[in-house]
Amino acid sequence: MTRGRRRAVAAVHDAWVRHPRWSLALRGALAAALAWLVGVLAPPPLSDYPYYAPLGAVIATTSTLARSVRESAQTVGALLLGAAIALVVDAVLAPGVLSVALVVGLALLCAGWRGFGAQGAWVANAAVFVLVLGQGDDVAYVGAFAGLVVVGAAIGTGVNLLLPPLLLTPSALALGALRDALVDQLEDLAGWLDHEGPLDAEEWERRRHALFPTIEGARAAVDRSGEASRGNPRARRHGERVRAQARQAEALGTAAEVVDEVVRLLVGWEGAGRDDVALGPRLRPELADALRSYADALRGEDDDADVDPGVGLARSLDRFHAVVRDARTRSGDDLLVAGALVVVLRRGADALDG
Repeated sequence: MTRGRRRAVAAVHDAWVRHPRWSLALRGALAAALAWLVGVLAPPPLSDYPYYAPLGAVIATTSTLARSVRESAQTVGALLLGAAIALVVDAVLAPGVLSVALVVGLALLCAGWRGFGAQGAWVANAAVFVLVLGQGDDVAYVGAFAGLVVVGAAIGTGVNLLLPPLLLTPSALALGALRDALVDQLEDLAGWLDHEGPLDAEEWERRRHALFPTIEGARAAVDRSGEASRGNPRARRHGERVRAQARQAEALGTAAEVVDEVVRLLVGWEGAGRDDVALGPRLRPELADALRSYADALRGEDDDADVDPGVGLARSLDRFHAVVRDARTRSGDDLLVAGALVVVLRRGADALDG
């Protein structure tokens, strides 16, 4: 294979793993096609309604392997309950406004049961389908409708089992974006402490809140990846990568809390308009150095190539702690905020070590 072709293949693979929606579309299309064939080849009355089989397949393939099994079961239960409601109402009332209102009302009440989860809407859908489309042959229609959805869901689950989504790359990208955002925040904060004087509370509150979407996006991506790993045979082959990503997610989650707490403490106690600032000119440079060391440790590098970033962070925190103790002895002040910053940053360092 030529170098250009290898680069093209690598680019396609990179795009594929970065965009799990593509693999989702492929799985869904394959499962729907297989389900349609099964529906067409099935004996009557199933073959009269082959389009319900792809519906079940789509339900099962639009989520992770573990969730597809659960959501398929919830959907089938909701369909059967909706069909039962329609059959009972149709047996006692003639078709008309009252029967439609009663079926929809009862179905919507039942749809709220939390056992159905997000699939509760299928109770009302099934009830209306059976009531309106099953007139004259209700039992056969219900059997075909529910049976084909079950078959389609089984096919979709099988496709998910053969081609299970793992979602490690999207979560890795989200964690990388979070790490970069936290590093930028720490370095900006250190630069401010070095050169800008007291913190501008309004600006730093805005910066705090700007991090929230990145934090939530990373948490959601990691949650999806963790769910995709459950029962997934590919997760066993990539076990070390899965565990490493879980450790990184935990460390970055702690780092996000640490950065947020550091900013809140500094905005509250080292902000503009305060006469009794928490750090002052002696402690600010040491804290700035500690924040840069923490940024290096998050990034996994250090300005001194001979020093491990974790070791560099530990040394920097020790220096900051020593300066805080010395300042407390000389001034007689408690310096509670400076002490709290030492504790908060050590918590972040411990999370990286773990």
